[in-house]
Amino acid sequence: MIGLFSRQTALQLYRLAVVVTIAWLIRDVAVRQRAHGDAPIVTEEVRSFFPGAAKLRPDDSARDGLFVLDRTGRELGYVVRTQPRCQDIIGYCGVTDSLIALDPAWKILGLKVRSSDDTKDHVHDVVVDRRFLKKWNELTWDAAADLDLKKAGIEGVSGATMTSMAIARSVKARLQMSRDELAARPPLHFDWHDWGLIAVLGAAAIMAFGPAAWRHRGKRAYQVFLVVYVGFVSGDLLAQSLFAGWARSGIPWTSAPGLALLVGAAFLVPWATRIPFYCHHVCPHGAAQELLGRIRPARFVVALPRGVIRGLEFLPAGLLLLALVTALIALPLELAGLEAFDAYLVRSAGWATLTIAGVGLVASFFVPQAYCRFGCPTGALLNFVRARGPTDRLSRRDAAALAMVALAVTLNAYYVPVLVWMKGLP
Repeated sequence: MIGLFSRQTALQLYRLAVVVTIAWLIRDVAVRQRAHGDAPIVTEEVRSFFPGAAKLRPDDSARDGLFVLDRTGRELGYVVRTQPRCQDIIGYCGVTDSLIALDPAWKILGLKVRSSDDTKDHVHDVVVDRRFLKKWNELTWDAAADLDLKKAGIEGVSGATMTSMAIARSVKARLQMSRDELAARPPLHFDWHDWGLIAVLGAAAIMAFGPAAWRHRGKRAYQVFLVVYVGFVSGDLLAQSLFAGWARSGIPWTSAPGLALLVGAAFLVPWATRIPFYCHHVCPHGAAQELLGRIRPARFVVALPRGVIRGLEFLPAGLLLLALVTALIALPLELAGLEAFDAYLVRSAGWATLTIAGVGLVASFFVPQAYCRFGCPTGALLNFVRARGPTDRLSRRDAAALAMVALAVTLNAYYVPVLVWMKGLP
């Protein structure tokens, strides 16, 4: 009995260590990429604010920005960027680098998004919302640093609330840091998203561990609630884009505590209890597939050949591998487009996500839980850490996970040195 317990415990610790190790390797390579391969501000990108700009002169003061000069050396203004100093301020799943332009009187002329590790659709929503980016215009450096975002009426862009508010906090914090030489991180803050997610976690705990009679009686209504609230209203779903972004940029404990709790529960509850907590009791796409199964006539069910099933089961692992490589070397691939979950953010969802969601639902009408079984890398990741009980053994998935760790170690060790050599950086 002791030997069995020790074996199961060691196996579960191994699987958790695999996930933690890969996350650390992604984080480490991202930090070194920002340090070695970070793109500096160039003259061409400031000409939208300063048409006569000819060169930039570094400022060695605490502001840590650049003076913009014309051909005669006359100062036209000043520019400063929010990254890498605001790398702890994270939007939905990553940091955004914004350019702040000021005139010679130290009044803000405007903002520009330079680059972002956040979801591309969310960033696009912010960029096209010109009113949001103009909220700081005419404010002085000190006034912007002291700005109360709520009182100033600076609210999140619809469909990209976390991304836009992270940009707003970064602008304020960046100016405040330079003025006060103090890296002011955002305080712990719970908003309606966080309290809603905490309520969802409580309801999911009841559905997972409560009396069987309660679970059976309320299951259909609860699944409808997941689709409507978690999917379309809240939109705070777990996905590879979120995991990769957090691994690269850090976890937004203070700005999104509810989402951080959800991620923790999604990994730790199945790891400790064998119950697929998130996939079965929180995920709206899984709930939508189950609801379709309730209305599907039995004659519509398609039994796939065993060989086809075995082949399709490799797809989630392949998508996980692609997500790993993308996160490690920052491939120009939008990870949200690999999964169905952004489709619930209808206003900002891309065609790839909408197509995957639609095809997955249609497939699940004929093959029960088709997307969960054959198309979901996030489900495969959460299933990897799930305990299996006394019959659990080392398997092909554990060997595949070890191979992914080896790949991550290799890319971590060699990608950045090659990148630095190619760019001629020290």
